[in-house]
Amino acid sequence: MAASPSPVRFEGILELIGDRTILRLPESASAALPSRGQVAAVGTIGGHAVETVVEPDGRRGHWLAIDDALAADLGEDPVEVELTPIKDWPEPSVPADLQAALTEATDLADTWDDITPMARWEWVRWVGATKNPETRERRVEVSIDKLRKGKRRPCCFDLSSCT
Repeated sequence: MAASPSPVRFEGILELIGDRTILRLPESASAALPSRGQVAAVGTIGGHAVETVVEPDGRRGHWLAIDDALAADLGEDPVEVELTPIKDWPEPSVPADLQAALTEATDLADTWDDITPMARWEWVRWVGATKNPETRERRVEVSIDKLRKGKRRPCCFDLSSCT
């Protein structure tokens, strides 16, 4: 029987980058994760229970997205964090534009349901990885096209280097 992953514990400070609040993992915490790419995890941030995906920062490190409500509760002081990697990924929150395209593409309902939650996270992440509205619109269109062509992931890039 395989051993359960050990919790990764650290203290962190929230950062505001543009309109997004994040929590960077220290190098030692990032190194303790099982992958340099995305990692599904459960745990606590400042005593608040979370089920999340830890994102790679493009420099072999990781960060966490912190929603506005949690950021308001946590404030500006350092917070204690405990994360335990999990095998079963939570479902991503699909942005409205991608969800609308998927809903319109009725032929893809089974395909979308058949891919793994990790793959769905990658599609959501790829669509959201641009601030340019035209690029984002094009990525939604390309997502639908690639899914129709049998692609299960948006691309074959090095997930640990993609931000």
